[in-house]
Amino acid sequence: MEIAMKSHVGRVRQVNEDYFACIADLNGRVLAVVADGMGGHQAGDIASRLAVERIVKELRHLDSELSGEDARERLMHALLMANEEVYRYAQEHPECSGMGTTIVAALLGETGGVTAHIGDSRLYHFNADGLQLKTEDHSLVHELMKSGQITAEEASVHPQRNVLMRALGTEPDVRIDLGQFNWSEGDVVLLCSDGLSNKVHHSVMVEWLKRPVSLQAQVDGLVEHALEAGGEDNITLVAVRNRPKPVTGQREG
Repeated sequence: MEIAMKSHVGRVRQVNEDYFACIADLNGRVLAVVADGMGGHQAGDIASRLAVERIVKELRHLDSELSGEDARERLMHALLMANEEVYRYAQEHPECSGMGTTIVAALLGETGGVTAHIGDSRLYHFNADGLQLKTEDHSLVHELMKSGQITAEEASVHPQRNVLMRALGTEPDVRIDLGQFNWSEGDVVLLCSDGLSNKVHHSVMVEWLKRPVSLQAQVDGLVEHALEAGGEDNITLVAVRNRPKPVTGQREG
């Protein structure tokens, strides 16, 4: 796998409440996670870090023979453990009361991947057919769009566009959306916080992903585009390209 990552605090925020990880040595699989924390008194950055670190810890030791269904179960269990840890921390630290985080995570193998998410951080799959969004935002504006009350254009400027219907760590129990997909050599999977997806149009993502440059250059360009479009929020993007040559190593931040 070829991996590229970038996170930026943006042009307005003082603290980066996004946190991410990409671990490439899980018995032939890659784990990618992006979290976007929320909460007062800088609790958001605590929530996102706790969640990502717990997910990584839960998935450090995977069986190379793990089936797709078992991988999805392991991923869901990891998010449930992360929810429990963030919620417990908030209960034990009153100054962090109400904190939580979005999560989007993927376990990627040679022929496909399994996904899990809560909130409005997203996962996209880019292949010969174009760019497909593989997750559904758990946000108020998305619910209003689904019911036909507002249009996509109205959603992009709605005063409550940042209101989440679901997040990790805010309640003792949480409902997780699970998915799976197949991919081929050359395909790219993107995981991002809404600081990128709210600022970079679908067509711009496609344009950058078609450029004959390295995956890191594509990621850097997309983050820079989000900054130039305002950069009011933290911006995080993790990309994985399906390549035959192995890439070892890891990164969290």
